[in-house]
Amino acid sequence: MDILEMEKIYCSQGDTSGKHQPKKVFSGQEGCFLFDVDNIPYLDMQMFNSAANFGYKNNAYNECFEKSSQNLLCLSGEFINKEKVYLSKKISNYMQTNHGCMGRVHFTVGGAQAVDDALKLAFKYTKKNRVFAFEGGYHGRTMAASSISASYRYTKAFGNVIDTHRIPFPNCYRCAYGKNEKNCSLYCIEQFERLFESEFNGITDANYLNTSISAFIFEPVLGRGGYVFPNKKYLKELERILHKHNILIIADEVQMGFYRTGRQWSFEHYGITPDIIIFGKAITNGLWPLAGVWARDNIISPFNWSTGSTHCTFANSPLAMLLGIKTIEITQNSNFVELQNKSAKEFGTLISKLKAEFSFIGRAQVEGHAAGLEIIDSITQKIDGKKTKQLIETALNETVLYQGKKFGLILTAGGIHDGSIMLSPSINITSNELELFYNLLRANFEKVFLQEKN
Repeated sequence: MDILEMEKIYCSQGDTSGKHQPKKVFSGQEGCFLFDVDNIPYLDMQMFNSAANFGYKNNAYNECFEKSSQNLLCLSGEFINKEKVYLSKKISNYMQTNHGCMGRVHFTVGGAQAVDDALKLAFKYTKKNRVFAFEGGYHGRTMAASSISASYRYTKAFGNVIDTHRIPFPNCYRCAYGKNEKNCSLYCIEQFERLFESEFNGITDANYLNTSISAFIFEPVLGRGGYVFPNKKYLKELERILHKHNILIIADEVQMGFYRTGRQWSFEHYGITPDIIIFGKAITNGLWPLAGVWARDNIISPFNWSTGSTHCTFANSPLAMLLGIKTIEITQNSNFVELQNKSAKEFGTLISKLKAEFSFIGRAQVEGHAAGLEIIDSITQKIDGKKTKQLIETALNETVLYQGKKFGLILTAGGIHDGSIMLSPSINITSNELELFYNLLRANFEKVFLQEKN
């Protein structure tokens, strides 16, 4: 009996491995590549769902495992290890130095759990339990995180546990209001602000002094929603309105944090400073489950967030903290920003080249090492989720011969009708690897789209 036959019998089929048919088995990894059971390299352009930002088997992290194994490997949350304190200090110091905000850090094990903790924190501070969220947002699949995520299929089996008021994400390529970015004058912000103009909109009281909303929780850049980047002015205007009505701003940076978009946090592209930041994934480069919440000191102070407010058995891992510290140290190396900016520029140039070459690429947005390519019907301009899925499966199951060697390509999709290719390569990807990506993608385009070009 082979491994896939055993998997059918002994493994739950409720996870996402069933997205691919046949299911794909990998047995090795290094740098930007995964290796299948036949040792064929697959260029990974989604890097562990944007968790392995700094590449697979990055030697910089090796010392963390050795150091932890010789000292503390695990520790109950009722005790302190110095690594936890050091990592908290590094994250807090970054926010104080770059945004002028005093704050503290609370750790947990996964992004969805961190979302839950952020909501608990906000609700306890504001004494309200209703939130704004974006259409198209994704925040995880715990009961609470599923409830504020946009997809009904995440909650249809058990209902919503958080009272969530959703508003359209400012997707200027497919505006929910049918507007054009060049002449809309931020109509979407006008429509949001009008919610506070009358009690009949269900947000404010009759005197317009109090709102029913505790916080607006959002991804500054949509992740599962298709790697969609908002209008540059939108979030600043949103911040103004939320501050006016004393609504907390919670930025979910689980997927875009730690230089995925070229900066520590993706919100830094938009000139805002949240009250609460949720992080995870790449903080350990995907090597250990660790996530957390940074919050302004008045929100997360012991007077509001007292001992036992929430707890997770594995959130105090000394190994996880060492890995997190190493990630921060990597990003603070003197040549790090220069090197990743150079790579990001090459990546952006390549995305522009693909957009110009193929008429079935509609929206093409890129920032840092995050890019969203919307696949459309060249004639109708409608999103073509069917072709997108075909492209992903073709790239995964049919290798391409390039310079005398077989390669596979790993892509992932999201957004409306799953019609956007979401690219999140390692931020250490080289020029040669980007050239490989371009040629592999073009080869798969030709297979799926029959050489359809401008």
